[in-house]
Amino acid sequence: MASLQGLSGLKAVWRYFEEITQVPRPSKKEGRIIAYLERFATDRGLEHKKDATGNIVIRKGATPGMEGRPTVVLQSHMDMVCEKNSEVVFDFEREAIRTTVVDGWVKAQGTTLGADDGIGMAAALAVLSADDLPHGPIEALFTVDEETGLTGAFGLAEGMISGKYLINLDSEDEGEIFIGCAGGVDTVARMRYIVEPVPLKWSTWQLSLRGLTGGHSGDDIEKGHANANKLITRFLWRGERDFSLRLANFDGGNLRNAIPREAVATFAVPIAEEEKMTREVELFRSEITDEFKFTEKNIALELENSEAEEVLAAECQKKLLDVLRAVPNGVLTMSQTMPGLVETSTNLASVKFDGTGTIVLTTSQRSSVESARRDAMESVESCFVLAGAIVEHSEGYPGWGPDPSSHLLAVTVETYEKLFGEKPKIRAIHAGLECGLFLKKYPHLEMVSFGPTLRGVHSPDERLEIASVERFWVLLCQILPNLA
Repeated sequence: MASLQGLSGLKAVWRYFEEITQVPRPSKKEGRIIAYLERFATDRGLEHKKDATGNIVIRKGATPGMEGRPTVVLQSHMDMVCEKNSEVVFDFEREAIRTTVVDGWVKAQGTTLGADDGIGMAAALAVLSADDLPHGPIEALFTVDEETGLTGAFGLAEGMISGKYLINLDSEDEGEIFIGCAGGVDTVARMRYIVEPVPLKWSTWQLSLRGLTGGHSGDDIEKGHANANKLITRFLWRGERDFSLRLANFDGGNLRNAIPREAVATFAVPIAEEEKMTREVELFRSEITDEFKFTEKNIALELENSEAEEVLAAECQKKLLDVLRAVPNGVLTMSQTMPGLVETSTNLASVKFDGTGTIVLTTSQRSSVESARRDAMESVESCFVLAGAIVEHSEGYPGWGPDPSSHLLAVTVETYEKLFGEKPKIRAIHAGLECGLFLKKYPHLEMVSFGPTLRGVHSPDERLEIASVERFWVLLCQILPNLA
């Protein structure tokens, strides 16, 4: 593992980020990182509090002469997305992330890095431990389970924070200040299925689609990345029609908020159709390679013999493949109020046979317009209902409406311009941030979100740009003494 503490001269930030990467912290299993934060506060004599959900607030008083300033909340989330390449052996519940430095970026070796949002946590801890940084009262809020349900933000207890301003440290493009985000909801369908024996004189095969870029289903949805579930469904749907393909298993995607990078299908075909099937695989490979030549440079499609004793009954298979083919996916509409912003989208996140006779289809819908989010959710639900599925929706989370008149925003923009001699971009983000839920609980808050540059978030290609961390840190340090 590469040591990070000497990078770009920010010893405290990199020290804490490196320590955080050594603490396993999957979503919903944040016990170790909670203990780490509590030890941090205790060792420095800082007041801290934990609510019933597991959220932590660490408080630090104002530096001399700044006692009358408003309290600033520095907010980040503890958990990380746990994704790895299929050939990598790694236990996210027990092992430390193996970091490496490549061409000005910090990466992990075959897994997600956890800079989302470990670098935000590290910056907050660096502020709390600094003895040479002027600031008013600070509340560092660390929430649990942001990635799989915003559980921490939903469960944030009354009175946990008292600040007037909240700076969310969970954005991924240095030079961009975010003042709004989309709301979202998950739509999950469950389809019962019946199996029957593989017919005599049929052979069984496995088709694996790997090497896709994937990424965040909010922030990356407009980048043209292929969805492995939708892509492999093309072949299966055509195979059912053209050479009597019978599906035995489908395993695609994992996380509700990630564009699926991999999908594997096991199926059977009549021996007499093998030659046609293998020819169609090659045609399919050529088709998708050409179609996604600008966005998917590493598509890997592999066909190999497999073993299966049972396949889906024909009627069950038709309903499944038809709904996977028909359910919408990707960008649905672009914003009319903020050019370049995705307004509404949906993502077919995962397809899983659970081994007990049920196929679980997980999707997520996002929109900055509440009525449009509901419309997308109902459209996806209708597809699943037509296929005979039972459909459930998550509680969902609200969007965060922009406030261009915010004093916090004005100070952030002015500080950025003075530091770097250029204007930052003011944006809303299509991804979901916890800010909407904070605003619902604490309607007086003024909020902005910013961070260093990350790429490949929610995938094993996740990487953190070293140079951008310094600009992120300098901006944060200069904003704090300017807020009144």
